[in-house]
Amino acid sequence: MTPEVPDTALLPIDPDSGEPIMPRMQPGYYSGFSTLSQKPFWDDATRKIVLERVEEQEPIRFFKPAQARFWTTVFDHLIPQTDRIAEHRIPILPALDKRLFLGRTVGYRFENMPHDRDVYLLGMDAIDQEAKQQFGGGFLSLPHLQQELVLKAIHDGKPKGAADIWKRMSVHRFWQQIMQDAIDAYYAHPWAWDEIGFGGPAYPRAYMRLERGEPEPWEVTEQRYAWVAPSHAASGESETTHEFHTEALQNRSRRKGI
Repeated sequence: MTPEVPDTALLPIDPDSGEPIMPRMQPGYYSGFSTLSQKPFWDDATRKIVLERVEEQEPIRFFKPAQARFWTTVFDHLIPQTDRIAEHRIPILPALDKRLFLGRTVGYRFENMPHDRDVYLLGMDAIDQEAKQQFGGGFLSLPHLQQELVLKAIHDGKPKGAADIWKRMSVHRFWQQIMQDAIDAYYAHPWAWDEIGFGGPAYPRAYMRLERGEPEPWEVTEQRYAWVAPSHAASGESETTHEFHTEALQNRSRRKGI
């Protein structure tokens, strides 16, 4: 198999050299750390659950193939993994697909939001309409940066298209939901634990060094991992966005019918 040649426009940039940071098996601040190296210390139930997340992948049963491609592309924007080699990227869609296929929710639903299954079907249509409104083509047909700008308009709560859909569900809560689903799937995976230095399950051994924030004997010391956003990213500038997602703003938007 020919190795994947990364698009350097999508790679994070080394702030010192200005050169792209090439994909690696384990990006982040904890080079060499492996949560799975501790599996002999876990009980059987814990070991089984964690290893399944690496060794098995749920089949896609809720989304149709074209829908799966669409949402995989969206999640590639929400949590970019171009700094990872292809075979070490964390699958996000399967966990969401399983939840929707089984009809599971997070335990509650806001009154201005449809069922989670409908959120994703409506959301796909809304994103496509936004793409056509801004750039004259479907979302998947657009180049990467234009896709970023389409998603940023929805993130900012200022979409130009799909007004009929945003009357049926809150644009703010929609963004919160797809972002939360992406985060939940990503950070449930042991490779993400390696990236952030999380020591993983500590049962039955438990953690020992809780007083001074020191690493456990099986952990590694943090190393600086500096980077700036890729040239084809729309989120390189740091900005205050918490006001987009406050309850007060959402309640005002609901009263205005947004």
